[in-house]
Amino acid sequence: MYALVYVDDILQTSSSSKFVHDLIQKLHDKFTLKHLGKSAYFLGIEVLYQPNGSLLLNQSKHVHDLLIKAHMPTTKGVHTPMLRTCKLNRDGTGIFKYPSLYRSIVGSLQYVTLTRPNI
Repeated sequence: MYALVYVDDILQTSSSSKFVHDLIQKLHDKFTLKHLGKSAYFLGIEVLYQPNGSLLLNQSKHVHDLLIKAHMPTTKGVHTPMLRTCKLNRDGTGIFKYPSLYRSIVGSLQYVTLTRPNI
């Protein structure tokens, strides 16, 4: 059985509820904490509690929100990250119309690929 507790900006999980309780108590002895209970969504990661006590972590909502932000909510997945028929040139395609949106989307994509909760 896994314990998952959200305290302020810390997400603590363990196969031992006693370990989680003891750690939170030690942190509470040093710092003022507010116990916020079980987490359902934390830093773009959705937490689903299974009947057997295990946790299922996924980022589907975060990725869906990212697709909406990029104005691509109906986009379908592909096996290759780029069109095979795309011709690139040395000069690129010109200046982006909304560079801050582009940087935000690229940063979000990096976060999604680095957190990889399925590993």
